Parts: sequence; structure tokens; C-alpha cells
Amino acid sequence: LMFLMQHDSDGFNRWEAGQQLSVQVLQELIGQHQRGEALKLDPRLITALGTVLANEALDAAMVAEMLSLPGEAYLTEISQVADVDAIHAAREFARRQIAEQLFDALWARYQANREVSRNTAYVAAAEHFARRSLQNIALSYLMLSGKAQVLQATLEQFDQCDNMTERLTALAVLVNSPFEAERAKALESFAEHFKDNPLVMDQWFSVQAASALPGGLARVKALMQHPAFTLKNPNKVRALVGAFAGQNLVNFHAADGSGYRFLADLVIELNALNPQIASRQLAPLTRWRKYDAARQALMKAELERILASGALSSDVYEVVSKSLA
Repeated sequence: LMFLMQHDSDGFNRWEAGQQLSVQVLQELIGQHQRGEALKLDPRLITALGTVLANEALDAAMVAEMLSLPGEAYLTEISQVADVDAIHAAREFARRQIAEQLFDALWARYQANREVSRNTAYVAAAEHFARRSLQNIALSYLMLSGKAQVLQATLEQFDQCDNMTERLTALAVLVNSPFEAERAKALESFAEHFKDNPLVMDQWFSVQAASALPGGLARVKALMQHPAFTLKNPNKVRALVGAFAGQNLVNFHAADGSGYRFLADLVIELNALNPQIASRQLAPLTRWRKYDAARQALMKAELERILASGALSSDVYEVVSKSLA
């Protein structure tokens, strides 16, 4: 897999080999976490990624894709029994190791691409998309270092960029960083600037809802009180609640079941407002068989509570009853 990832003449084969290699390495880390062992990343993944990152002849978009580790949702799907906490810990550990061991190479690629962005007007062309894609994933890794130089680079990109791709990435990087003051200021600035653009504000909600930092459910509940949010707007529900339940797995699947209770309460409320969106928000709960016995029991209990909550719409009833069958 390492050889194919570094040398195959077909771009898809290189990417596929890299994904398979990453999955194997991540599954090893998941096993280490479950056994209570100290996490140790297989150095061959770093070697392979370092080779790809150093090869400037490769298409920048492909390099960006190859640097992207399989997501937590995918790792959950391929697990016999998904251990949410182990999956999150393993993937975050791998990302931090990549950021630490490849920092200089990532920083060099980021700086080179950002310099071009500064001096080139935005153009909707493949070459520009590729450059920004590599620039942005490099930045997301670099911020894991917590270094002041990366924070300054992120703030510069957020303030000075001329396109939404770079601005939203910089915001997401700040939202997932330990820099609370800078995060709050950026969120306020973004909301003030785009308050009259509902679609962009949807992204503002989603970036915060998907943040895996502790306290995810409390953040979502607070955002539901924001003037730009309303349960009567399906896009807003998908942007905030959908992003939380579908992307923020470590917070949604909290061991105390608080995420499940929150979603069930919301579905019961939405059932009367918009049965279609209510039924679609149920999807994360319907996958209860994928998880450990304790989470299965909590998820089933919430589905049964929805079923017993009163007059359900045909949309919600069908999803809940089939899930419990």
C-alpha cells in the first residue's frame, strides 16, 4: 500500500492505497485505545504522507485528498461494533502526530500556496481550487500544533482572503482551536458581516455544531437561541442539529445519552411543525445497532419515547417503527 500510494501512475489508485493504509493504521490505534495501551502511530503512514507532501509535481488537489484521513463516520460504518470514543481518540492522535512530525513540510506548502492566494485574484478554476484545497488542509493540521505563528497565519487568512472557501476554513480552524478569545472574535465578525446572507449563516451554524471540542451539546442549545435560528426553517435545522448529530459523533454519542435525549425532544417538537424534516433528523438514532450495548439501550429508549409521545405523523411513525422492528 505504501508503494502504491507513493508511486502508482494512476491518481485514484494512489488515493485508494492511502485510504486503505490509513484505515489499517487507525484501526490499530483504536485497538490500542480499547486495550488501555499508550497510543503509538505506525511510522510508515508518516513516511508515506511525507513523500506525497514533498512531491510538488503531484496535483495539489490530489495531495490534499491524500492528506485527508478517513472520517469518524466512515470508521464507524466499517466497525463491527463502533467504539465512538476510541475512534475519536485514535483519529485525533493520528492527526496530531502528522501535524507534529510533518510540521515543516506542511508549513512550507501552506506558506507557498497562501502567498499565491494573496497575490492572485479569485478565479473559479480547477488549478485555483486545488491550490486552496491543499492550503486549507495544511492549515487545519498546522493549528493542531497550537503555535503562535499558525494562529497569526490563520487570522491573516480569515481577515484578508477574498473568497468564502478560505474564510470559512480559517473560521473552522479557529473554532476547533484552543484560542478562545480569537475564536469568539472571529465568530462575531463573521456573523456580523454575513447576517443578511442566510445560506452563509447556515455554514456559520454548522462549523460550530460540528466542533468536537467538549461541550458540543451546550453550544448547540445556545445557538438555537440565536436570532438567525428558527425551527421553522428546514435549512437551519439541518445546518445546526443535523451537523451536530451527523458530524459531531463524539459529542452526540455522549455516554450519558444527553445527545440522544436532545434529538428525540427535537423530533417530537418538529413532528408538529414539519414532519418531513423531523423524520430525516431521526437518521442518527436509527443506526442504534451499530453501537455498544449501553448506547443501544439509550438510543432505543429514545425511539420508544418518540413512538409513545402522541399522535405522530406518518413520516415519523414509519421511520421509528421500522427502526425498532
